[in-house]
Amino acid sequence: MSKDFSTTFWSKADKYLMTTGVPYSPIIIKRAKGTKLYDADNRQILDFTSGQMSSILGHSHPEIVEVVKDSVSNLDHLLSNMITQPVVDLAERLARLLPAPLEKSFFLNTGSESTEAAIKMAKYHTGRFEIIAFSASYHGLTQGAGSATFSAGRKNGGPAMPGQLTFPAPYAYRSPFRKPDGSYDWETEMDFGWSLVDTQSVGSLAAFIMEPILSTGGILEPPQGYLKRMSVECKKRGMLLIMDEAQTGVGRTGQMFAFQHHDIVPDILCLSKTLGCGLPLASVSTTTEIEKGCKDAHFLWLTTHLNDPLTAAVGNKVLEIVERDHYCHRAAERGEQLRGGLLGLQKRYWCIGDVRGRGLLQGLEIISDPKTKAPGIDLGQAISARAMACGLSCNIVSLPGMGGVFRLAPPVTVSAEEVEEGVRILDEAIAHVLKQEPRSVNGDRHADERREHVLQQHSSVVAVA
Repeated sequence: MSKDFSTTFWSKADKYLMTTGVPYSPIIIKRAKGTKLYDADNRQILDFTSGQMSSILGHSHPEIVEVVKDSVSNLDHLLSNMITQPVVDLAERLARLLPAPLEKSFFLNTGSESTEAAIKMAKYHTGRFEIIAFSASYHGLTQGAGSATFSAGRKNGGPAMPGQLTFPAPYAYRSPFRKPDGSYDWETEMDFGWSLVDTQSVGSLAAFIMEPILSTGGILEPPQGYLKRMSVECKKRGMLLIMDEAQTGVGRTGQMFAFQHHDIVPDILCLSKTLGCGLPLASVSTTTEIEKGCKDAHFLWLTTHLNDPLTAAVGNKVLEIVERDHYCHRAAERGEQLRGGLLGLQKRYWCIGDVRGRGLLQGLEIISDPKTKAPGIDLGQAISARAMACGLSCNIVSLPGMGGVFRLAPPVTVSAEEVEEGVRILDEAIAHVLKQEPRSVNGDRHADERREHVLQQHSSVVAVA
């Protein structure tokens, strides 16, 4: 890439693009294929984020490309009340894959839109308005979804939706709730959380919206038994349970849907990101009973791209491929390999405080002090930047109250050799950065100077969705 091209590109970007609060990556990507990205110099970069956590089958999967070509040529977009065969086919396939009584679906564009619709459905069906979400939640940034998002984006935008309540996120690594042996006491923490909810509620609890693994919140996977009890507690209060599987759905965790690991069935399921394999497709699925309740209450949801045939055809093909080619099983296998590699890195590097996740959604938490577990946000960003320079795109989430947590989510098509390569690059990046930022002992007064030196040498991107 010539210097003139780069200078012109960034000059135009700065002049014409409005910033939305997410720093630009310093890398200019020209094309993407499979698990690889290629920059303006044709340098190959291994994609361990599946684009924006969406390209579950990798980039430009040949069967997806053919479906898009055919749909654009024959049936792309219609009046929203014109229902087409691709839409019916996708709804039918979803109903077959989902456990009963989930069988009714409609299709939208984005995760924010799907969670917004689900929250509105819960309010219509129950006739109540209070919505609970985890303290590390991320469900989008539109008004209702943003009000149920506590990990980011809440400041300076005015009042949230009325009736929004928060619940302690199941953050085992940092939770203050501990048993005498030091292990995570999630039962007591849940009791505490519900006591807070019951105290705050004005008697209008409508729904609890949650991810089965909190992704932007730092790859927080609830312990076994947690979600089952959560479902029971919701039923006690006459609430609906909304499951947001934007990033965990469609095979990534080793099951088609991550809630299946916990032997529960939500009342409303939201899919997005992975369902469209990078194209703008989302779904909302529920029961016949809830659909009837919404209909009786005159529920309305109408958007320009409601039930669009093109994206529906893509979603149907994505589900077909994942089921046909046994990608759930492959995600579980490659996930175990990835986790094993990360645990190996944890043994070698003091700055890795925790490894967690399921399947091909793994988290690596970076700390700055192994005794205090102080967050290592700057260190994590330096490692992320070095990894990118070495040919690995791996997202680092740095939010208040937590360390810098890597979200490692390669496509389910990733090979064993590519997983090994990704772990090797991470190994190299951590080793490189730690040589420049040795461990601070007893408040070393030069630690801040070294950290600033590292950050001057590395640029990074912080993504929040």
